[in-house]
Amino acid sequence: QVQLVESGGGSVQTGGSLRLSCAASGYSYSTYCMAWFRQTPDNEREPVAYITTNTVTRYADSVKGRFAISRDDAKRSLYLEMNSLKPEDTGIYYCATRSGSCAWVRQWYTYWGRGTQVTVSS
Repeated sequence: QVQLVESGGGSVQTGGSLRLSCAASGYSYSTYCMAWFRQTPDNEREPVAYITTNTVTRYADSVKGRFAISRDDAKRSLYLEMNSLKPEDTGIYYCATRSGSCAWVRQWYTYWGRGTQVTVSS
């Protein structure tokens, strides 16, 4: 049974930092694409970043230069280092995975965690 469990969310002020983690189990982690999505009350769940099995990364324009995605296959874990946080980064952050190549399309991801809340106050 595939499980993704996010942690590390919280409340910070503008300019602060957070590090999100996602612990994966129940599948061949090293062969799967891993991604972070986020959802705000006003928006659909949108992609934030993904990382391929070869550690190629892609970021949303809004987070480039501020966020860094990484994976540790030995620990079956995914991370999102978030710096220079802004109020518009507020939302629920989800870890997601799919077999094979990565995609920038929410619907293509098979498995999802339950999310972790990030709140950035001005």
